[in-house]
Amino acid sequence: MRLLLPILVPLSTAVVLLIAPRRPVLQRGIAFTGSLALLVSAIALFRAVEASGFAVEQVGAWPAPFGITLVADLLAAMLVVAVGIVGVAVTASAFAGVDPRREAFGYHPLLQILLMGVSGAFLTGDLFNLYVWFEVMLVASFVLMALHRTSAQLEAAFKYVAINLLASAMFLTALGLLYGAAGTLNMADLAFIWPDRSSPAIDLVLAMLFLVAFGIKAALFPLFFWLPASYHTPPAAIGAAFAGLLTKVGVYALIRVFTLLFTEGPPVVFTLLLGMSMATMLVGLVAAASQRDFRRILSFNLVGHIGYTTAALSLLTAPALAGSIFYILHHIVVITNLFLVSGVLLRLRRTTDMEGLGSLYRGQPVFAMLAMVPVFSLAGVPPLSGFVGKLAIVQGTFATGAYWVGGLVLLVGLLTLISMARLWAEAFWKPGTRADAMAPGRSLLATIGGLSLITLGMTVGAEALFDLSSRAAHQLLDPAAYVTAVLGEGE
Repeated sequence: MRLLLPILVPLSTAVVLLIAPRRPVLQRGIAFTGSLALLVSAIALFRAVEASGFAVEQVGAWPAPFGITLVADLLAAMLVVAVGIVGVAVTASAFAGVDPRREAFGYHPLLQILLMGVSGAFLTGDLFNLYVWFEVMLVASFVLMALHRTSAQLEAAFKYVAINLLASAMFLTALGLLYGAAGTLNMADLAFIWPDRSSPAIDLVLAMLFLVAFGIKAALFPLFFWLPASYHTPPAAIGAAFAGLLTKVGVYALIRVFTLLFTEGPPVVFTLLLGMSMATMLVGLVAAASQRDFRRILSFNLVGHIGYTTAALSLLTAPALAGSIFYILHHIVVITNLFLVSGVLLRLRRTTDMEGLGSLYRGQPVFAMLAMVPVFSLAGVPPLSGFVGKLAIVQGTFATGAYWVGGLVLLVGLLTLISMARLWAEAFWKPGTRADAMAPGRSLLATIGGLSLITLGMTVGAEALFDLSSRAAHQLLDPAAYVTAVLGEGE
């Protein structure tokens, strides 16, 4: 039942929101309570998985691989906790105010459906159901992006949905070929039988299809252009949920499929993934340096930092993969927080363009101190969690002998530091040209403060978190225990 709750809780919350009176305070309260319940259920699931290694649920008591399987290892359990944290943060920020037109059009239930889709994607043990959860996320995120239908939002939403539908089509094609070759889409069953069913040719075709499909979802170069064209257009809370969760599902899918099916090859695909990751880091951070809008800077930083995680995956070693997992967890919290920071900027100055910002450190010292934590953590300033994550990835690449990859990670880290230092100077230190239009909002400040405390907690507890990440990496690279947990001792 623990595995069902992170899916059933947001679904039930969405249903209650749809039938409850459309009073804003009531809707926000229900949404926040549901997100808090999701977080509690996710923590309970994590504690169970951390103690036993895996949690498995065969829905309807149908044995795997014939029924619907839900399974959580350490990676999935930690990511579901991150979904709960993002859900609580985004719904708590709603108490600072949401556009009444968006609330009237179903903002709160749609956000719960998005959280349900992301949780389902992390917990499914079947590739076809992963495709289903991708579509649930796509529908919810498309409607959230297009709510209120401004011209900029509609343009961004159509770009977003068009490229993601292409990714879904390629994913479905790969699933058809895989099912035709293996006769199953259960992940554990595939890991067990695929070594005897595969061939170099079919491996190459499938790996390329999965790489392109999930590469689009994760916003890897050259498939990333939809993200910076869309994430800056919706309200800050929606952008925060998208930035914190959606690309991470693409990265998770790459990690899950490649470690289950393709650890023995084809080498050319891992070389291509490494090249795409390096290009993603460079292009994202170079493009961020040329932007003059706070949220577009964050969007290009988001793109660049996805490259850190997939570069480590391409090396397929436990130290590098552990660094990737640690960095994913850090980045979810930090990038969500920074998009919420942009929401405060909109309240204060009615813009996120650098020309209208400045003097925030003097005029809003509490807000500036809270915002300093995610800004400099993303920049990788020691000893914050961003520095620890980058250091872990660099050490993982060096341990593998990929010194040039580690060197490029360090170079891109320097570019990130320059980008975020410039953002801090422009938004907070330089003399301002506008007066504050309104107060920053207590609930928004509390939310940003809470996420900043989590970032500091990840910094203080970096050793314990990295130990969990290392255990998750070893589970991924040795899937025998995963197979046994799902299929039983007889396999």
